[in-house]
Amino acid sequence: MQKIVKFTDDKYICPQKAIRKFRSAKKLRTPLYLYGVTGIGKTSLVMHNLNMKHCLYYSASETSADQIKIKEQTAEYTVILDDLQCVTDSTEREHYFEIIRNLLMLDQVWLILIARCPFPRWLLPLRTKYIFAEIEENDFLFTIDEQIAYLEQYHLQLPREEHQSAWNVGGGNPLSLLFFAMEKGNLELTKRKQWDYLETHVYDQWDLELQEFFMDISIVETFNVSLASMLTGRGDVEKLIFRAEEVGNFFDIRGVNGIWKCRWPMRKSMQQRLHRKRTLDQINHLYYTAGLYYELEGQLPEALTMYEKYNDTGSISRLLISNARKNPSSGHYYELRRYYLELPEEIISGSPVLMAGISLLQSMLMNIEESERWYHTLEKFAQEHTGSLGKEARSQLLYLKIALPHRGSVDMIDLLKNADILIHSKKAVLPELSVTSNLPSLMNGGKDFCEWSKRDKELAFSIGKPVEFVLGKYGKGLVSLALAESYLEKGKDIFEIFSRAERGRMDADRGGKLEQVFVGVGILAWLSVLKSDADGAASSLKVFRERAEKEAPNLLPNIDAFICRIHLYQAKDVSEWMKQAPDENGEFCTMDRFCYLTKARVYISMEKLENAYCLLQQILHYAEIMKRTYIHIEGKILLAIVQYRLEQEEWKETLQECISQAESYHFIRIFSREGPALMPMFEKKKFIWKDQEFRAQVLAESKQMAKTYPSYLNADSKNNVALGENALRILWLQSEGMSSGDIAKELKISEATVKYHNKETYRKLGVRNKAAAIAEAKKRRLI
Repeated sequence: MQKIVKFTDDKYICPQKAIRKFRSAKKLRTPLYLYGVTGIGKTSLVMHNLNMKHCLYYSASETSADQIKIKEQTAEYTVILDDLQCVTDSTEREHYFEIIRNLLMLDQVWLILIARCPFPRWLLPLRTKYIFAEIEENDFLFTIDEQIAYLEQYHLQLPREEHQSAWNVGGGNPLSLLFFAMEKGNLELTKRKQWDYLETHVYDQWDLELQEFFMDISIVETFNVSLASMLTGRGDVEKLIFRAEEVGNFFDIRGVNGIWKCRWPMRKSMQQRLHRKRTLDQINHLYYTAGLYYELEGQLPEALTMYEKYNDTGSISRLLISNARKNPSSGHYYELRRYYLELPEEIISGSPVLMAGISLLQSMLMNIEESERWYHTLEKFAQEHTGSLGKEARSQLLYLKIALPHRGSVDMIDLLKNADILIHSKKAVLPELSVTSNLPSLMNGGKDFCEWSKRDKELAFSIGKPVEFVLGKYGKGLVSLALAESYLEKGKDIFEIFSRAERGRMDADRGGKLEQVFVGVGILAWLSVLKSDADGAASSLKVFRERAEKEAPNLLPNIDAFICRIHLYQAKDVSEWMKQAPDENGEFCTMDRFCYLTKARVYISMEKLENAYCLLQQILHYAEIMKRTYIHIEGKILLAIVQYRLEQEEWKETLQECISQAESYHFIRIFSREGPALMPMFEKKKFIWKDQEFRAQVLAESKQMAKTYPSYLNADSKNNVALGENALRILWLQSEGMSSGDIAKELKISEATVKYHNKETYRKLGVRNKAAAIAEAKKRRLI
């Protein structure tokens, strides 16, 4: 029935975003739809901004469709239909649909619809025919300043920090702020009052099926249909989600990539309801079910969180042993380190797998003494046990001898030969062993194999076959890929590198592991960069990423870091990658070393030189402890660049150290990759080179890279000018004194194209001629 509502709340403050939308719709008399959770101020907004004498107000919670009477009037008036989420019966929906359609057809009627849920599906045909203005839930949320003004009416004077804390809890929700004022600024009491309100005014109005569903899923932060089905034991989960969407706006994430997430206040109040209405055994069974689901899906950290909730030590121990059977590239050592490190020593000492896992984890955490202690404990265990336990211990020892990161690769040849004998004689079984640790490298992957590159061809023919046998699937294509990478680093013939890389990649693709394929793709990507085709490198990596997303998601962080490095050559924006880059200010994760080295380069390109300096100190410390020769040289080269730009004299000594160390391995590309940044440094000082042929190749390739990618590692934060690769090359060649005709011949393009690029470059740099463009580009460090 029609209802006249009088609002006398003189403390009402209207959120500015919502009132602007309301006034705009009112001015144009555009049909208006408002939605948001209960108590957010939907109805208050309407009532405080309309003359109710000219309005008809109906609440669907109290009024059936046939009680709504539409009168023909000449004067304009407003019809408000509130609580549309209460219309759940299909017949009643049909009647309401007709009423709303008829109201929309009347020119003198301004129609306002209010509900707790986004625009309901049963009204969508009208939405497609009539243009609706919408005031969404977020529009009702107060800003910090609006919150302060509201609370001051209740004489609640708080420091800005406490206002921020209150806003963080309620997100600017007016109802939450009202409770906060009522509780005199007590956040804990505010949260409880908010949960209690939802209990009484929302959830108790639902049918029992929906209540039970939300209680069951409240134990997890996010869920998909499969997990919800396991937790609830129901096959109609999608139907329940559909119903939930129609009665309110209770999801933060609504089916994005199949994932759903309940809003924080709702989830907390549902957890409260769960503990009040269910027994402890019933709740523990929910956690067990969720843990089992995560375990089956390979989401071990999430599974352990569930098992820990009800102190299921048996499942926790079983899961940690299962994870310890994996190598670091496929397992979750770092993510689960808390669980491993909290295990009692007596439990670890009884399991060869756990002893090996702890030894490996401590090595990854750079706790060398602890790693060796557990290695020797396992060694003693192997001597004291026979049978299957003794064989398991010997197998784990063999694995650690090869895999422990801090031990380097000095004795690796003898170890692999011995492993070949033991495996053939069935005295040991080698657990899966990744050589790459998810990096696009064999030489600088799980371990550092720089020393092997000095005898690459000899070793490939002498121990190649045994190594491939010992490593199993991880050995497929290894010899070809290892030679290709060694030749790449040493600046050998590009066509031979290409041939070996392609052969290795294809071998790995046939029955091998995708980690090895990544190495092949990475080598080919570097070849593209060296051949002035960074676009091709980025394209191939993006194609490979699509495959890895389905088959080996553990590779994605390093693939994304690799793409970021290519983008630096292309002078593209890498800010999105930086948002997901690992934080070096927390605990240094050795498995993220490729990402850290990429991040150091981004810092340099952004002129955040102090950040780069600090990060490089961490990387170099890691390289020293873990005997990582390649990373040590790479890190020192980047450090020299930072020192040079900070105008520290030490850069000369640092770069000379890199030259001397790299020269002993004949590593060319470790310099030429950074050529655009290194060329000014090479030109500024004479360094000592023992091998003049090595020097000539380093300088020639670095100069070529500087011409091809003049903006690499140059800051663009001051200018935001994006010039394409061709435009930058033309600008560089112009700075070298070449004419447009000569540049056209050099780049194999027409002279008209050169002139077009010049015109666009002048426009972007805000100059009028070539000389000014070159000067401005140098000023902005584009060339």
